[in-house]
Amino acid sequence: MANPIFWTNVGIDVQTALSAAITATTITKASPAVVTYSGTPVPAPANGDYVYFEATGMSQVNDRIFRVANSNGAAKTFELEGEDSTLYDTFVSGTFKIITFGASFNSVQNIAVSGGDYEKADVTTVHDMIRKQVPTVTSPLAFSMTNLFDLTDPGFMECNKAYKSKSKRAIRLRFGTGARMALVGYCGAAGVPTGQAQGVVQTTVSIDAQNLPSVWA
Repeated sequence: MANPIFWTNVGIDVQTALSAAITATTITKASPAVVTYSGTPVPAPANGDYVYFEATGMSQVNDRIFRVANSNGAAKTFELEGEDSTLYDTFVSGTFKIITFGASFNSVQNIAVSGGDYEKADVTTVHDMIRKQVPTVTSPLAFSMTNLFDLTDPGFMECNKAYKSKSKRAIRLRFGTGARMALVGYCGAAGVPTGQAQGVVQTTVSIDAQNLPSVWA
């Protein structure tokens, strides 16, 4: 049995900048997926970078974050670390941007997750004796964080900017064991105080993911 991970010594980082868009020309159906890009971007993707993809065709990588591995500047290729795209749709076109995680939360007390469940379509026919359903779209994963009421928290400030501009942000969780998780979503961070009598004043921050998160052990 693997050692358990605890909610302690956890870093929660927020995107503060994105590089200029870099054109991806191909993404292979392989394990791991290999990306080929064009142009001479500055900076070029390097091992360990986190990149945000927007893609058509291969919808499974759209609005997702990946970590760069085995970057080859001469060949203009890199791997999406740990990503098996063998059964994904065929890539048509897309771009990616290198993420700067320049702000981190320091006041989060609780994290709850909801969503991620399939909606289902009924495909039962008059010939069936048992009702049949097949999965269709998935409800968005929603991350809800309860924070101490500190409007100067760097992570909160970035989410508040995104909330006011109705723009997406990349969010990364770092566990003390080295595990990582990253996702792209819309932020809810109005900065409204909440709580109860004699309790600490808190505020909530929510993230509605736009696709699956990426996770690295």
